[in-house]
This record gives sequence, C-alpha cells and structure tokens, in this order.
Amino acid sequence: MAQVTLTERPALGARVRDIGFWADWAAVIGLAGLVVVFGIASPSFLTLGNIEAMLVSAAILVVLAVGQSFVIATGGIDLSTSTTMTFGAVVIGMLYTHGWPIAAAIAAGVAAAGLAGAASGVLIARGRIPDFVVTLGMFSVTTGLALILSDGKPAEVVSAFLLGLASGSVGPVGYFVIVAAAVAVVAHVVLFHTRFGVHVLATGGNPEGARAMGVRTRRVKLAVYVIAGALSGIAAILLVARLGAAEPAANTTYLLNAIAAVVLGGVALQGGRGSVLGPVVGALLLTALTNGLTLLGVSQFYQPLAVGFVVVAAALLMRYQR
Repeated sequence: MAQVTLTERPALGARVRDIGFWADWAAVIGLAGLVVVFGIASPSFLTLGNIEAMLVSAAILVVLAVGQSFVIATGGIDLSTSTTMTFGAVVIGMLYTHGWPIAAAIAAGVAAAGLAGAASGVLIARGRIPDFVVTLGMFSVTTGLALILSDGKPAEVVSAFLLGLASGSVGPVGYFVIVAAAVAVVAHVVLFHTRFGVHVLATGGNPEGARAMGVRTRRVKLAVYVIAGALSGIAAILLVARLGAAEPAANTTYLLNAIAAVVLGGVALQGGRGSVLGPVVGALLLTALTNGLTLLGVSQFYQPLAVGFVVVAAALLMRYQR
C-alpha cells in the first residue's frame, strides 16, 4: 500500500481552490489586480512619473503602518499615530522657526513623538487601561498640543535638507522611498530575527504563556508603543519635507489607512501574527487604489467608500488564513 506523508505539498490546483491561499496572498493579488485594471483604464497610470509619485505618496503611510504593525502584533491598537505625527511635525516647525538648527529640530520632533508613544505605553502596560481608551485619549492630547504650540497656524519650514529629502534621489529611487524601505527592512529584522521580536509575537499570541516563560510582557507592550511613536516622528519628517510646512490640522486619513494597510497585510488583529512586508504591500495597494481612482476622474467622495470595501473584504478573508 502506498504511503502518504504529511509533508507532501498539495497540487497547485488544490492550493488555488483553497480560500486560505487567497487569504494569505490577498494584498499581493489585490495590488497586482489594481495595476492591471488601472494600467488598462488609464494610460498615465503606469508612466514612470506616476509610479514615482505613488511611491513617494506611499512612503509616509508605509512608515506609519510598520509602527502600527508592532502594536497590533501584541494584540493592541494605536489610534493616535496620525496625530502623533502631526504633533511631531509641529514641534519640528516651531523649533525651526525659533532658530533651532534643522537637525536639532528634527531630533526634538522625533523625541516628542516617541514620548507621546511612551505615555500611551505606560498607561496601557502599567496602568492596565485598555489600549483603545488610552490611544483615543492620546489622539485628543496630541491634537490639542499641536494646535496650542502652533496657535492653529501652519509654520513654513524652508530647509535645504528637507527640500533635498523631498526632491532628491539615488538614481531613479527617491529619498522618501529609501527611508521607507530602510524602516521596513530594520523592522523586519527586529520582528523576525531578534529575541525582542519573538517576545512581541509571544505577547500577542499568548500573554499568560509568555509571562510563564519569563517574557516581561509589560515592557514589551511599552516598547511597541514607543516604537510606534518614534516612527510617527519619522513620518513627521517626511510630511514636513513634502509639504514644506508643519501643518497643525489633524489628518485622520493616515490613521485609518495605516490600520487598513496592516489589515490588508495579514497581521492578525488579535495579536500573535506579525508581518512587515504585508503592511508595506497593503500601503502600496491603498495608494494605488486612490491614485487610480483619481486618474479615472472618480470623485473624492467615493474613494473612501472603495477603500472601505477593500478593507472589509480583506478582514473577511483573514478568517481563512492558514
């Protein structure tokens, strides 16, 4: 009698018919589908200039999504990433207009965003307050601080360094893309090739078991919110460079899209399953979707509706992930 081993891989046809296959590759398949559809529907979609514009536009979202991935991998969520980014941007703008060197202003902006993340982490890890409540409160706190510090007015930031960051490139690859790629690579190494990354996934997957194995889950929780805050500060640098100013108005679109990119990337909202490449692809998918709809002349009123449908579909597919 022929023996069948458990290590045998199913045939390609069987894998394609398996809904788990589509769930695992949803973001990649969705992005490829959008490229084909919009490439046919709009001749300018696949032009070099438009591709570069999409990559630059996606860079900020990629950085925010990577930070959100660390938090969600522990079973938490950070609703303040976009306003923390705004707060960091305002700190950069305020200090620069008061005569600080751009390097010092940038360092202070990243530090301020990291401190906001640390405050959330302390309240969640030490105070044992639900992350939803804490980060929702931090959303308002950072929004208020940005408005108070700026007096509700944008601060123009004319810096040769930031202008070069926004417009410079290495060959065809812009500095924005390089920064986002560097953040993603470092995050991947940290999450999957360090002890800290193992602790992050263990904390999200089974907190009680992790504590029994000696993992200091409270410190891990605190650390991921600091990481998310610091990455919001890095995103603030890119935002100021792109706009040429520190804008105090909160942009909730970045928050919703960062969480959406993580969901599209296959990171389990209940924790324990992490990814960096997935959220990066998710951010590219959302950027391509918005860009393609704009090129086709679809009203901006309908674009959030399309994004919502895509995210809900991805969330449904996540039930079948292997």
